[in-house]
Amino acid sequence: MSDFLARAALASYRAAGTLVYPLLGPYVGYRTSRGKEDPLRRRERYGHASVERPAGPLVWVHAASVGESAAVTPLVRAIAADGISVLMTTGTMTSATLVAERLGDCVIHQYVPLDLGPSIHRFLDHWCPDVAIVAESEIWPTTLMELNRRRIPQVLVNARLSDRSFKRWKSAPWLAEALMETLAHVVAQSDVDGERFHLLGARAVSVAGNLKADTAPPPSPGAALDEMIAALGERRRWAALSTHAGEETLAGEVHRKLAASHPGLLSIIVPRHTTRGDEIEAELTGAGLKVARRSRGDLPDAETDILLGDTMGEMGLYLRLIDIAFLGKSVTGEGGQNPLEAAMLGTAILSGRYVQNFRDAYQRLLKNGGAKIVRDGDTLAACLAQILDDPAALARMKRASATTVEEMRGALPRTMQALQPFLHPLKLSVGLDRCNRPAAPR
Repeated sequence: MSDFLARAALASYRAAGTLVYPLLGPYVGYRTSRGKEDPLRRRERYGHASVERPAGPLVWVHAASVGESAAVTPLVRAIAADGISVLMTTGTMTSATLVAERLGDCVIHQYVPLDLGPSIHRFLDHWCPDVAIVAESEIWPTTLMELNRRRIPQVLVNARLSDRSFKRWKSAPWLAEALMETLAHVVAQSDVDGERFHLLGARAVSVAGNLKADTAPPPSPGAALDEMIAALGERRRWAALSTHAGEETLAGEVHRKLAASHPGLLSIIVPRHTTRGDEIEAELTGAGLKVARRSRGDLPDAETDILLGDTMGEMGLYLRLIDIAFLGKSVTGEGGQNPLEAAMLGTAILSGRYVQNFRDAYQRLLKNGGAKIVRDGDTLAACLAQILDDPAALARMKRASATTVEEMRGALPRTMQALQPFLHPLKLSVGLDRCNRPAAPR
């Protein structure tokens, strides 16, 4: 019965995709008009390649967005170093920019095709990947089933399942098993993630740790950092990073509470979505705070309360300006934000309670003393004041934060070891054109 339900659900999904495919033009056009699609590369979303496939073995690596792309960067370089061509797909323009900056010398980048039959068939017919490696939790039914039909192994790396995703998959166990059992291997971030994938039907599961701990810190902005440090002088400062709606208000209130007792305090707010800059500025200025905006090129002066970091790709700048960071999507949002980039640079970390998407990292940081959990704006203000007033406690948190990342390193070699059964045969055939094989029958 469960097999029948799974087949019926997947058939219905594919049929719905076939029906909706001709109607997607206006939808993609709308996304393009909102700046969410590259107007010059829209055809890639339909599986049309913009470059030729190189000869020889090819590995397809998919990373949905910026975080996933950064996490797999060392992995991609390790694969390319063996002479294997790498096709990397992402789903956002910001991640495409990151790939161009960090991996442009060793990968071919394309936007990931829509999970619809015509797009996927066209994409796979052209690229003929030997292996598909997908980061974290991107599971698209049509893509997965078509890879399986063509006998192209798919490996999930740095895999994780949030509480919400696990609950959703458990509500349809027959469908979860039908999809998970087609995965050739799942390389999970933690024991909890590994057990979840196993329970849902994945056959081969190993645990390697979090690849994000093996990445380099966000790059230093050089001259921009020097200019900002010169403008700030000796002012004490902290940051609220990757904030979501409501958390900018919270950060502004914390600044107001601490400003009198901590003269010259500067609060840096970096929203997760920079397009909200106008809205956030209006809210903060309406509360009587003086705001400088990075997107305008403003430099804080002695009267500035808030530096609004409404720019993309400058997390390295903001992290190097501060010793203490509150990470968002953890008080008014749920799931939390990745704390490892901040921890790499020895930052004392504060966060709300809702960090289930990064549970393992936070548990380690809390155990070592590199992070503290707050409930709301009042507890955030109290905790921040305590750390600002106790340099020795701040130094301990900073050391513990950096130490935690060092303890978590090692996921990259463990992941590469798990991938060897899939990559080793490709190393042996470097220089041969593996694409000259007939396409799978449809």
